Amino acid sequence: MAMNREWADKDYYADLGVSSSASADEIKKAYRKLARENHPDQNPGDKKAEDRFKKVAEAYDVLGDEASRKEYDQLKSMIGSGGFPRFGGGGGAGSPGGFRETSTEYDFSDIFGDGSSGGFSSDGGFGDIFGGLFNRSGGTSRSARPTRGSDVETEITLDFREAAQGTTIPLELSGEAPCTTCHGSGSRSGKTTTCSVCSGSGFVSEQKGAFGMSRPCTNCGGTGQVIEDPCPTCSGRGTVHRTRSITVRIPAGVIDGQKVRLAGQGEAGPNGTPAGDLFVHVHVRSDKVFTRSGDDLEVTVPVSYHELVLGGTVTVPTLDKHVKVKIPAGTPNGRTLRVRGRGVPKQSGQAGDLLVTVDVQIPKDLDPAATSALRTYAQAEKDSGYNPRRGWAGAN
Repeated sequence: MAMNREWADKDYYADLGVSSSASADEIKKAYRKLARENHPDQNPGDKKAEDRFKKVAEAYDVLGDEASRKEYDQLKSMIGSGGFPRFGGGGGAGSPGGFRETSTEYDFSDIFGDGSSGGFSSDGGFGDIFGGLFNRSGGTSRSARPTRGSDVETEITLDFREAAQGTTIPLELSGEAPCTTCHGSGSRSGKTTTCSVCSGSGFVSEQKGAFGMSRPCTNCGGTGQVIEDPCPTCSGRGTVHRTRSITVRIPAGVIDGQKVRLAGQGEAGPNGTPAGDLFVHVHVRSDKVFTRSGDDLEVTVPVSYHELVLGGTVTVPTLDKHVKVKIPAGTPNGRTLRVRGRGVPKQSGQAGDLLVTVDVQIPKDLDPAATSALRTYAQAEKDSGYNPRRGWAGAN
């Protein structure tokens, strides 16, 4: 994932409520907690909770990936140290070298490559600029060539049980894929030569006033290499636009709105560079039987009055099979019984719990025998002195 300008204004650690030194496990736990609390299913119609859920998901998308977190930390560190003041043309008073500061805010448009001639600009965005800056010192060579293919985003909709248990689905993606003729090299023979214009650096320099500016070499496209015999199929790019089919494994326990990152499944990079990533936005359909509370599975089971009074055993569905749940005698209506380990699978290999809520059902039509028996019971209950409203609202 390449750096982007939005990172400069975001505090993803604050969004997750963790410190910048938090471990990967702490970040994951914070994300899961906040995602559960602010999930749209738990807060229907609450726009603030929905916005908070999206903000938390965005923060975890960056901090939950080791490479992206490292780039984000580098960017925030350089901003915090004043490493990126506004780039101006003439340089104001007290601003040596042409750097110009406006109030306490900085204009990042030039370093982000927003079309300014002579500046660094590539499809890779700010991440590629950082790569060039960090590699200039110590005599290490740098290149303006794209370092990877583009990321791809797609959306899928899963049934509740597919999302809870995990599933494998086929996807069709259209985009840049390696050329099968030249195997991604872009060359008919697979050979390249050093560019004579930039001497293999990928950049050419020009003087603009007091500054020496560099820009990607147009002769080699910033790669530093020239293909003398371009592949006739891809015209030397190494990639062709086509539709491809892949099989995607969705892990167990994904929630509605979650984004799953699949490294290396995005568009192929030019001339054999690594592919980008695939980001799958997951939508989950509601279920007629189950709901979720984090990793716990919730189900409401209909019961009769006598099952609560006398106790009994009921058969309850889970994600994979039915289990028997014992109802203790005297269980009140609406009580929730917990069955350990029968909920949603966790990444640790364990599972949440099954939460079974009993809901008594009142029969609408009784035959004469049942009605007579019920009247007999009612009279016996009254004779025993039982009064369900004793002590309620001042009743005796």
